[in-house]
Formats: sequence, C-alpha cells, structure tokens
Amino acid sequence: MPASIPSPTSGVWHLGPFPVRAYALCILTGIVAAVWITGRRLVDRGHAAEKSIDIAAWAVPFGIVGGRVYHVITTPQPYFGEGGHPLKAFAIWEGGLGIWGAIALGAVGAWLGARRHGVSFLDYVDAAAPGVAVAQALGRWGNWFNNELYGRETDVPWGLTIHQWDNGAGRAVRDAAGDPVVLGTFHPTFLYESLWCLLLALVLVLVDRRRALRKGQLFGLYVVGYPLGRVVFELMRSDEANRIFGVRVNVWTSILVFALGLYLVWAGRRREVAVPARSASHHTE
Repeated sequence: MPASIPSPTSGVWHLGPFPVRAYALCILTGIVAAVWITGRRLVDRGHAAEKSIDIAAWAVPFGIVGGRVYHVITTPQPYFGEGGHPLKAFAIWEGGLGIWGAIALGAVGAWLGARRHGVSFLDYVDAAAPGVAVAQALGRWGNWFNNELYGRETDVPWGLTIHQWDNGAGRAVRDAAGDPVVLGTFHPTFLYESLWCLLLALVLVLVDRRRALRKGQLFGLYVVGYPLGRVVFELMRSDEANRIFGVRVNVWTSILVFALGLYLVWAGRRREVAVPARSASHHTE
C-alpha cells in the first residue's frame, strides 16, 4: 500500500452537551491570525493597531454571511433541490463558505467599519491582504477535518485518504464492523490551496516592503494572485459542481476576479504612495 496523508474520522468533539467543530475552530483561528497581522501592518500606515479589531467586528460578520450566501447560491441542490433541506442553508458548521462571497461582502463590512472608525478603507485593505491570505490557508484545514474539497484519485505518496462522511454528525460513516468507510486516496487540493495562500501572503509582504506601491494596489495584487492558484486547484477537484458551458462556476468566478484584480492594480497607479516613509527611505539608500 502506498503512503498517504490520513484524514480525521471525526470533525467534532463534545464538551458535555456542547459540540466543538474543527471546521469552526479553523475559521476562527484564521480570523484571529488575520486580525493580528492586520493590526501590525496598520501601524505602518499611521493607524492604531487596535483599529484592526474595531473594523474586523464589521468585516467578519459580513464576510461569513457573504461566504454562506455565495455557497448556497452556487450550490443550491442540497438546500432547495429534490430532497433538499432549506433550513440547512443556515448550518454553517457543516461546511460551505464561498471565499468569493466572503471577500466581497466582507469588504463592504470593512468599508463601513473603516468609515466608522476613521481609517482609510484603502489603508485597511492593503494592511489586511496578507492576513486574509493566511486566514484562508488556516481555514482550509477545516476542509481536511470534514473530509471535503479533494481532487481526483491518485497514488502519489502525498495522496489524501478520504472517508465517506456524515455531515450532520460530523464524522465518518462506519461499516458493520465499526470501521470507518474509506472512499479512496485523492489529491489533497485543500492542502495545495493552503500552501498557495501562505506563499501568496509571503509574496505580498515582500512586495509591500520592496516596492513603493500606491494605495489599494497591494489589495489588487492579492485579488490577482489568489485566483491564479484557485483555477488550478478547482480543475483538479472531482466533486460534483454546477457548471456553465461545461466549466465549473468557481473557474468562471476566478477568471472574473483575476480581471478585477488587474483593474484594481491599474486604477491605483495615480494614487498617493501607500507608505510614504518607506518610499522616502528607498530614495535615500
């Protein structure tokens, strides 16, 4: 038998009557990391680090709602299709947050929060971009716990063992002998995307330090960079997905978001420099 990456057989633990779901913990860990990173980076832009928490109080709820709405709209069958359960559209703990919707509506929440707390919206999104990528990287591990978002079957040594999953119970289905039912070994696309997001975060930080970018351009680079990897991983996935002209919806969305990112970078070329002090230091070296 070839080596493979194991998957958990349970994604929930119980503290008395209270279920603790790994998916939610991964999302929360990502949010905490993003808020901390954003706070440190806001200081470079002349704002108090605490503003990151204030604005996140707006951006995070908007982002969660946006992520769920995007997921339900693009994958309506489990909720509104034949045999679907409409109320499960609210069961976020079972998985199902679309990053595109999370970023879009999260940005609306960030805009409202930034206005309320006296922070330039462009300063905030530039400061937040690397942290958002790190949050995505951490959040993807929730998919590992839920045995979801995997690619095609494979025999590579880093293949991922996947179990048949009971979403409601948050654990693997077991056979008559009590053993978890294994579906096979698949490409760990959740891991590929997690590593891509970490690489993207590193690149954004390095570019921000070494280039005199204009306000909003770093966020534009994030919007350009994430879809480049997402298209590849999306095409590797083997799960059922809604399609337009035979192509997965998320591939089309990736292409549109990539184009939007290019526009954001281009539109920012005449704005003021994002971190003027850093730009001046470049000229004196």
